[in-house]
Amino acid sequence: MKEYAQLYWAFLRIGGLTFGGGLAMLPMLKHELVQKKKWLTEEELVDCYAIGQCTPGIIAVNTATYVGYKRKRVMGGIISTLGMITPSLVIITLVAVCLQAFIENVYVQHAIMGIRGVVCALMINTVLTLAKKNLKNAFCYVIAAIAFIAAHFCGVKTILIVLAATAVGIVWELKGDKK
Repeated sequence: MKEYAQLYWAFLRIGGLTFGGGLAMLPMLKHELVQKKKWLTEEELVDCYAIGQCTPGIIAVNTATYVGYKRKRVMGGIISTLGMITPSLVIITLVAVCLQAFIENVYVQHAIMGIRGVVCALMINTVLTLAKKNLKNAFCYVIAAIAFIAAHFCGVKTILIVLAATAVGIVWELKGDKK
Protein backbone atom coordinates (compact mmCIF):
# COMPACT_ATOMS: atom_id res chain seq x y z
CA MET A 1 0.00 0.00 0.00
CA LYS A 2 2.88 2.36 0.80
CA GLU A 3 4.36 2.09 -2.68
CA TYR A 4 0.98 2.81 -4.27
CA ALA A 5 0.79 6.00 -2.19
CA GLN A 6 4.35 6.90 -3.25
CA LEU A 7 3.45 6.39 -6.91
CA TYR A 8 0.32 8.51 -6.58
CA TRP A 9 2.02 11.39 -4.75
CA ALA A 10 5.08 11.40 -7.01
CA PHE A 11 2.94 11.74 -10.12
CA LEU A 12 0.52 14.14 -8.42
CA ARG A 13 3.46 16.49 -7.76
CA ILE A 14 4.79 16.11 -11.29
CA GLY A 15 1.35 16.62 -12.84
CA GLY A 16 0.54 19.57 -10.60
CA LEU A 17 3.80 21.46 -10.85
CA THR A 18 4.62 21.15 -14.53
CA PHE A 19 3.19 23.43 -17.18
CA GLY A 20 3.63 22.99 -20.91
CA GLY A 21 2.99 19.32 -21.47
CA GLY A 22 5.21 16.31 -21.85
CA LEU A 23 8.47 17.88 -23.03
CA ALA A 24 8.46 20.46 -20.25
CA MET A 25 7.84 17.65 -17.78
CA LEU A 26 10.99 15.67 -18.61
CA PRO A 27 13.33 17.54 -16.21
CA MET A 28 10.90 16.98 -13.35
CA LEU A 29 10.45 13.31 -14.28
CA LYS A 30 14.22 12.92 -14.30
CA HIS A 31 14.61 14.56 -10.90
CA GLU A 32 11.77 12.65 -9.25
CA LEU A 33 12.02 9.20 -10.88
CA VAL A 34 15.74 8.87 -11.63
CA GLN A 35 17.59 10.98 -9.10
CA LYS A 36 15.29 11.02 -6.08
CA LYS A 37 13.29 7.75 -6.16
CA LYS A 38 15.74 5.76 -8.32
CA TRP A 39 12.81 3.96 -9.90
CA LEU A 40 14.40 4.27 -13.37
CA THR A 41 17.79 4.90 -14.91
CA GLU A 42 18.19 7.88 -17.25
CA GLU A 43 18.26 5.50 -20.22
CA GLU A 44 15.03 3.82 -19.08
CA LEU A 45 13.38 7.22 -18.67
CA VAL A 46 14.39 8.26 -22.19
CA ASP A 47 13.14 4.92 -23.58
CA CYS A 48 9.91 5.21 -21.61
CA TYR A 49 9.45 8.77 -22.80
CA ALA A 50 10.09 7.76 -26.42
CA ILE A 51 7.52 4.96 -26.16
CA GLY A 52 5.08 7.37 -24.52
CA GLN A 53 5.57 9.79 -27.40
CA CYS A 54 5.02 7.14 -30.06
CA THR A 55 1.87 5.67 -28.54
CA PRO A 56 -1.57 7.27 -28.71
CA GLY A 57 -2.44 9.61 -25.87
CA ILE A 58 -0.75 12.17 -23.70
CA ILE A 59 2.99 11.61 -23.20
CA ALA A 60 2.90 12.40 -19.48
CA VAL A 61 0.02 9.99 -18.85
CA ASN A 62 1.65 7.27 -20.94
CA THR A 63 4.90 7.73 -19.02
CA ALA A 64 3.12 7.63 -15.64
CA THR A 65 1.24 4.49 -16.66
CA TYR A 66 4.43 2.79 -17.83
CA VAL A 67 6.40 3.64 -14.66
CA GLY A 68 3.52 2.58 -12.41
CA TYR A 69 3.13 -0.67 -14.33
CA LYS A 70 6.86 -1.32 -14.11
CA ARG A 71 6.77 -0.80 -10.32
CA LYS A 72 3.48 -2.49 -9.33
CA ARG A 73 1.93 -3.98 -12.47
CA VAL A 74 -1.65 -3.07 -13.50
CA MET A 75 -2.71 -1.42 -10.22
CA GLY A 76 0.53 0.60 -10.16
CA GLY A 77 -0.20 1.83 -13.67
CA ILE A 78 -3.70 2.87 -12.67
CA ILE A 79 -2.56 4.62 -9.47
CA SER A 80 0.27 6.48 -11.25
CA THR A 81 -2.07 7.58 -14.02
CA LEU A 82 -4.61 8.85 -11.49
CA GLY A 83 -1.85 10.79 -9.74
CA MET A 84 -0.78 12.38 -13.02
CA ILE A 85 -4.27 13.41 -14.14
CA THR A 86 -5.73 14.56 -10.81
CA PRO A 87 -4.13 18.05 -10.84
CA SER A 88 -5.23 18.70 -14.42
CA LEU A 89 -8.80 17.63 -13.70
CA VAL A 90 -8.99 19.86 -10.63
CA ILE A 91 -7.37 22.87 -12.31
CA ILE A 92 -9.39 22.58 -15.53
CA THR A 93 -12.60 22.23 -13.56
CA LEU A 94 -11.81 25.33 -11.47
CA VAL A 95 -10.79 27.35 -14.52
CA ALA A 96 -13.92 26.31 -16.42
CA VAL A 97 -16.08 27.42 -13.51
CA CYS A 98 -14.35 30.82 -13.25
CA LEU A 99 -13.34 31.28 -16.90
CA GLN A 100 -15.00 34.62 -17.60
CA ALA A 101 -13.40 36.30 -14.58
CA PHE A 102 -9.94 34.96 -15.48
CA ILE A 103 -9.99 35.91 -19.16
CA GLU A 104 -10.52 39.62 -18.53
CA ASN A 105 -8.02 39.91 -15.65
CA VAL A 106 -4.86 41.69 -16.84
CA TYR A 107 -2.72 40.07 -14.13
CA VAL A 108 -3.76 36.60 -15.20
CA GLN A 109 -2.99 37.46 -18.83
CA HIS A 110 0.50 38.65 -17.86
CA ALA A 111 1.06 35.60 -15.66
CA ILE A 112 0.19 33.33 -18.58
CA MET A 113 2.65 35.21 -20.82
CA GLY A 114 5.36 34.66 -18.21
CA ILE A 115 4.52 30.97 -17.95
CA ARG A 116 4.78 30.64 -21.74
CA GLY A 117 8.36 31.94 -21.62
CA VAL A 118 9.30 29.45 -18.91
CA VAL A 119 7.68 26.59 -20.82
CA CYS A 120 9.73 27.46 -23.93
CA ALA A 121 12.94 27.48 -21.88
CA LEU A 122 12.06 24.11 -20.30
CA MET A 123 11.32 22.64 -23.72
CA ILE A 124 14.67 23.84 -25.09
CA ASN A 125 16.38 22.33 -22.05
CA THR A 126 14.60 19.04 -22.68
CA VAL A 127 15.58 18.98 -26.35
CA LEU A 128 19.24 19.63 -25.47
CA THR A 129 19.17 16.93 -22.77
CA LEU A 130 17.63 14.41 -25.16
CA ALA A 131 20.14 15.33 -27.87
CA LYS A 132 23.11 14.82 -25.53
CA LYS A 133 21.83 11.41 -24.45
CA ASN A 134 20.68 10.07 -27.80
CA LEU A 135 22.66 11.61 -30.65
CA LYS A 136 25.70 9.36 -30.38
CA ASN A 137 27.05 9.41 -33.92
CA ALA A 138 26.80 11.13 -37.30
CA PHE A 139 23.96 8.83 -38.40
CA CYS A 140 21.82 9.96 -35.45
CA TYR A 141 22.56 13.63 -36.16
CA VAL A 142 21.55 13.21 -39.81
CA ILE A 143 18.28 11.47 -38.87
CA ALA A 144 17.53 14.21 -36.31
CA ALA A 145 18.23 16.96 -38.83
CA ILE A 146 16.07 15.35 -41.52
CA ALA A 147 13.25 14.78 -39.01
CA PHE A 148 13.41 18.42 -37.91
CA ILE A 149 13.35 19.71 -41.49
CA ALA A 150 10.50 17.36 -42.43
CA ALA A 151 8.40 18.42 -39.44
CA HIS A 152 9.21 22.11 -39.27
CA PHE A 153 9.59 23.17 -42.89
CA CYS A 154 7.67 20.52 -44.84
CA GLY A 155 4.78 19.86 -42.46
CA VAL A 156 5.20 16.08 -42.56
CA LYS A 157 3.02 14.31 -39.96
CA THR A 158 4.86 13.16 -36.84
CA ILE A 159 3.76 9.55 -37.19
CA LEU A 160 5.22 9.38 -40.70
CA ILE A 161 8.53 10.79 -39.46
CA VAL A 162 8.66 8.26 -36.61
CA LEU A 163 7.80 5.35 -38.92
CA ALA A 164 10.33 6.45 -41.54
CA ALA A 165 13.08 6.91 -38.93
CA THR A 166 12.27 3.50 -37.47
CA ALA A 167 12.53 1.86 -40.89
CA VAL A 168 15.77 3.67 -41.73
CA GLY A 169 17.24 2.70 -38.34
CA ILE A 170 16.36 -0.95 -38.83
CA VAL A 171 17.79 -1.01 -42.37
CA TRP A 172 20.94 0.80 -41.18
CA GLU A 173 21.43 -1.68 -38.34
CA LEU A 174 20.81 -4.71 -40.58
CA LYS A 175 23.28 -3.32 -43.13
CA GLY A 176 25.87 -2.93 -40.35
CA ASP A 177 25.35 -6.53 -39.12
CA LYS A 178 26.26 -7.99 -42.53
CA LYS A 179 29.74 -6.49 -42.50
